[in-house]
Amino acid sequence: MTITQTHREIAHACRETAAASTDTPAPPLTGREILDRARAIAPRLRERSADIERERRLPADVVELLRGTGVFRMGFGHRWGGPETSSVEQTEVIEALSYGDAAAGWCAMIGSDTGLYAAFLDESVAREMFPSLDMITAGLLFPTGHAERVPGGYRLTGRWQFGSGITHSDWVISGAFIYRDGRPDPSPSGDPHDSRLMMVPRGQVEVVDTWYTTGLAGSGSCDYTITDIFVPEEHTLVFGSVRNGSGALAQPEVHMRNMPGVPLGIARAALDHVREIVATRVHPVSGAAADDYRMQVAIADCEADFVATRSGVYASMQRQHEVLAAGGSLDDLTPDERAALPLSRRHAFRTARSIVGRLYDLLQTSSIYRPSPLDRWLRDTNTMCQHVVAQDRILQSAGAYLLGGRPGFPLCLGIAS
Repeated sequence: MTITQTHREIAHACRETAAASTDTPAPPLTGREILDRARAIAPRLRERSADIERERRLPADVVELLRGTGVFRMGFGHRWGGPETSSVEQTEVIEALSYGDAAAGWCAMIGSDTGLYAAFLDESVAREMFPSLDMITAGLLFPTGHAERVPGGYRLTGRWQFGSGITHSDWVISGAFIYRDGRPDPSPSGDPHDSRLMMVPRGQVEVVDTWYTTGLAGSGSCDYTITDIFVPEEHTLVFGSVRNGSGALAQPEVHMRNMPGVPLGIARAALDHVREIVATRVHPVSGAAADDYRMQVAIADCEADFVATRSGVYASMQRQHEVLAAGGSLDDLTPDERAALPLSRRHAFRTARSIVGRLYDLLQTSSIYRPSPLDRWLRDTNTMCQHVVAQDRILQSAGAYLLGGRPGFPLCLGIAS
């Protein structure tokens, strides 16, 4: 081989390396970059919606499309090399992705919690568990499992529902009641039956294919089981104990904040879809649909609800961010400001369902066929409104807090003990 040939091969290899690096964009450094990427892929997600729904999970290429936006690294702070996106920015990203596809947005919302959970683990442990900032965590937080205390940790067994995104996750987090010698173990705070969150590698989890649902079919929110798996103490956490980091994201209810991005994204998509149809539809007898009084009033009414609901979500979250970013705590919010956070979330879910339902009725029979995205959005919003954040339990908790009573779900208010 001549020197010239060697140089040619080296040059060719360099060109291939450069091309490969161009094909794989550098990880985003800011929330704005993530949002721009999320908005850019939304049309591609919309094109894949039928495939996503049919497969009842996110296809592998869609997962990688999401990963490329940086959505899964949003919760990691600057000290990790992450973008440390605020909850407001995170919600905007989830909203943009959900505008493309509801199931993709839902899975992105769930999977992006990995960096948020890291704050509740010892830093050295979290860095070992999450060598990449783009790792995905799935699982059910409510304690339905059985965790028996053993030296150094727990033996975990149980079955959980609603493992959204579990088919493409790296870690699975699950709530479990604690037992000692087969008997309920009380908590240090006096709770007669203690519970903790347990993190287990996905490879130690068995997925049970139960996800045959009305809507959000593509989220792959299957049941899953864990059978007699040892979980080291350091792989467990509680939201009442921040073990590394501080600031606005190191708070007990942080994982709930970006959830309204999903219904807001769907409602905006439905409104844009119907407005485009109405603007171009002409009836041979009645004329342009855009001149129809019924169309004008219905769309304006939906727009009013959307604008007010979206403003409520972002205004309450922005106020929370201002207090926490200045070094304050959730207790520094007024009772009305604190209650506004879970109430605005619930209202976003319920209002999105109402908007989609009214638009579905507005287009009448053209809405009922499966190729219509309105049909899918109707099913998706009905299914997501069954989540606890959209239920009356939120109203009771916020009402009790405002009246000095006992919230049934205090964590939605950021009360972890």
